[in-house]
Amino acid sequence: MDFELSSEQSLLKDSVDRFVQDNYDSVKRRAMVASDLGYSKENWSLFAEMGWLGLPFSEESGGFDGTAVDVSIMMESFGEGLVQEPYLSTVLLAGRLVDIAGSADQKAEIIPALIEGNLMLSLAYAEPQSRFDLFDVAATAEAADGGYVINGHKSVVYHAASADRILVTCRTSGDQRDKAGISVFIVDADAAGLTRKDFRTLDGQRASDLSLENVKVGKDAMIGAEGEAFAALEKTIDLAICAVGAEAVGAMRKVNEVTLDYVKQRKQFGAAIGSNQVIKHRLADMMIEEEQSKAMADMAAMKADLNEPDHSRTASATKARVGNAARFVGAQGIQLHGGIGMTDEYVIGHYYKRLMTIDTLFGNADYHLKRFAEIR
Repeated sequence: MDFELSSEQSLLKDSVDRFVQDNYDSVKRRAMVASDLGYSKENWSLFAEMGWLGLPFSEESGGFDGTAVDVSIMMESFGEGLVQEPYLSTVLLAGRLVDIAGSADQKAEIIPALIEGNLMLSLAYAEPQSRFDLFDVAATAEAADGGYVINGHKSVVYHAASADRILVTCRTSGDQRDKAGISVFIVDADAAGLTRKDFRTLDGQRASDLSLENVKVGKDAMIGAEGEAFAALEKTIDLAICAVGAEAVGAMRKVNEVTLDYVKQRKQFGAAIGSNQVIKHRLADMMIEEEQSKAMADMAAMKADLNEPDHSRTASATKARVGNAARFVGAQGIQLHGGIGMTDEYVIGHYYKRLMTIDTLFGNADYHLKRFAEIR
């Protein structure tokens, strides 16, 4: 495998790195987190101008046909800056699911508007009882009056409050934990019968719990064939796992950088604490975890681009490895900073919170270790 970046990929990395440096110092980010929206609309418009919103979409859909490696390059830089904008929820989850499974008309209506920054999407796939199982769907969609009526609950739907449309997984046939019988519907965010309970997540993102009571949608709101959405949903999540793995690598890199700088400056008994042999070993362990995670994330992205049949297994292996590394690096960064690491004003705690969230997102390390063993 060629691990060298192409000239286009180097330009992409440079542009995202410059954006992070110019727009994501700790003061600006804390202001975004404290705002009602939770991110900057100006930054989102800049994403559109730079072409980043169109990166993962096919040229047929109006995008730039970017690879999983291209997305990983961007997400690594996002991880270093703790970027708040809903790139994952709008582009890499909901938008990509439309691109994978949507009809030609759905793609033509949705994806160009998304790429221009004029349409925000969210994906509602988790439910209170489902834990991390994508196939555990109790919400139902029953055929009625030439369309469907949706009833059920969805949990932790990222950026639903700022979305124009929400993609909702529902059961149109089968039992609650069957992989067959799952369908996805496009629901307007202001649809009658849809209510939200909005909240802020541990890492400062925005999410909502949704209640859908007799929400009516047309037949053309269904994405793909009835009851056959699970494969597209699973592929979307596996690709998103590659992306958040790269984001975690970027965050771990920043934790290591900040921590190394701190132990060089912090003095006890007349000497920098970084001169202590035990702390040197701890820093070395943290950097090894970062490098191993980088290797796993790169491999997962490359295998995704090669469309290898065992990519789901690779995604789970990556999620398990990166999840454990994220918890270790984040916790050690906090510990080596001591009391200051626990304050909201100091940056290390914010990286720790994001790393803990990434470990849980789409299934924690334990879940994916089990999934890895089960996939044949």
